[in-house]
Amino acid sequence: MDYILNTLDNLVHQSAFLGMTGGNLIMIAVACVLLYLAIRHGFEPLLLIPIAFGMLLVNIYPDIMLHAEDAANGTGGLLYYFFKLDEWAILPSLIFLGVGALTDFGPLLANPSSFLLGAAAQFGIFTAYLGAMALGFSDKAAAAVSIIGGADGPTSIFLAGKLQQTALLGPIAVAAYSYMSLVPIIQPPIMNLLTTKKERAIKMEQLRPVSKLERILFPIVVTVVVCSILPSTAPLVGMLMLGNLFRESGVVRQLQETAGNALMYIVVILLGTSVGATTSAEAFLNVTTLKIVVLGLLAFVVGTAAGVLFGKLMCLATGGKVNPLIGSAGVSAVPMAARVSQKVGAKADPTNFLLMHAMGPNVAGVIGTAVAAGTFMAIFGVM
Repeated sequence: MDYILNTLDNLVHQSAFLGMTGGNLIMIAVACVLLYLAIRHGFEPLLLIPIAFGMLLVNIYPDIMLHAEDAANGTGGLLYYFFKLDEWAILPSLIFLGVGALTDFGPLLANPSSFLLGAAAQFGIFTAYLGAMALGFSDKAAAAVSIIGGADGPTSIFLAGKLQQTALLGPIAVAAYSYMSLVPIIQPPIMNLLTTKKERAIKMEQLRPVSKLERILFPIVVTVVVCSILPSTAPLVGMLMLGNLFRESGVVRQLQETAGNALMYIVVILLGTSVGATTSAEAFLNVTTLKIVVLGLLAFVVGTAAGVLFGKLMCLATGGKVNPLIGSAGVSAVPMAARVSQKVGAKADPTNFLLMHAMGPNVAGVIGTAVAAGTFMAIFGVM
């Protein structure tokens, strides 16, 4: 009888229930909400499902993120090793390789003025930087938080790691990916508020054809120019352009397909689950995290508004040839932000087709966010 009682007692004490706190229950509930949004409503499921599941795991079994040096047997938790790849900037760089392999830079080449819209949308990053400094963050922490405004999760993780803000990496990454997922909810009200129905209904001229030579030269030229000015951007911009060169060269189809499919999805699984696993109740439920979430939203809203307002300026300068809605796509979040521009424009006029026009600022935003991250690294002397 004693053996049975001791066995039952051991089972009870080995279960997660005794160590679970109210905070863990809150985070488990948040994970379930994110899973619902991803599965039921399709909010970036490739991102939200692994992130939410990592959040679920770490709040049930915290040792899944146990550091190797804290373990009695010297072996860390499974997701701890995944997370080290985030800290070392390996996974964010590989994500950019896959994005480059999947992305068509043709719309940007066909309309180079899209670079200006992508640059305008980065205004939210520097607004959030000043806001973070005002709220008491250190200069490096403020920079790491502000990059959320680029709606680019890999860049947020990359910069936080390079600036040695690993304590904030989890909240920053979750906020960035959450806002990327919520682009269809956050952006349309801002776009509708800042534009008239007449502006939203503007039809843009068909983009010119882009030659194969232009497509091949673009990733090479961008790599030489950007990485020469800001060498610290090489892991992101370099991998983005290498992936795109795989795509446009036409002679390494196997590499393009691997980078844009198998490798990309493997990296998303590793990165998503490890990012989600940084959201233990102890690390996530605090005032600092709340500030990060609010500042990230501010950055995203200001970036969207700046892109739309600059689009209105371009519309005025061109005599009504530019639909201001495409400016909102400059926040990156490829290709979701471009799809939102298309959706809002089609609502004003069902025959309006803005998707390819919006892809120009969208991919310019990816480059712009990486450049913004490189600028912060240059300011702080980080390579």
